[in-house]
Amino acid sequence: MGALVTLELPDDSPILDLPWIITFGPLDDVDEWEPVVCGPYERVHALALAESVVADEELMAVVEPLLPKASAEEIRAEITAAQRAAEEEAAQLDDASLYGDFEDLITETDVGESTRRPAQPQTPPSEAEVRAGFARIAALLTGNR
Repeated sequence: MGALVTLELPDDSPILDLPWIITFGPLDDVDEWEPVVCGPYERVHALALAESVVADEELMAVVEPLLPKASAEEIRAEITAAQRAAEEEAAQLDDASLYGDFEDLITETDVGESTRRPAQPQTPPSEAEVRAGFARIAALLTGNR
């Protein structure tokens, strides 16, 4: 059985309306192969596809929003924010090591908003449903909603 990792968001979150991607990779450190990234999809389709693929396989699927950036400056700002967050997390881990090993007390929800759960078999959307989702995503990205 595989695992699915995604963000848990409130029902009114504007992020739910963004396009979503799925990154499939090995569930353990034994298998080494390049992750496969698919999408963009509407969130409901991404979740259903990811669950249907990993439910009976030793795979991990990460379903996350695709954050369109229209300029190099926006991309640089996002990279800088990610680098700062990684540095802060590393500093917190260094601080924790001063007082002992508490790693077993940290859960995935402690470190971020993502959740990891076993994937359940689910019927994937039809090809026609996914293609209709592609059209809605294209309209969203081009402002033709």
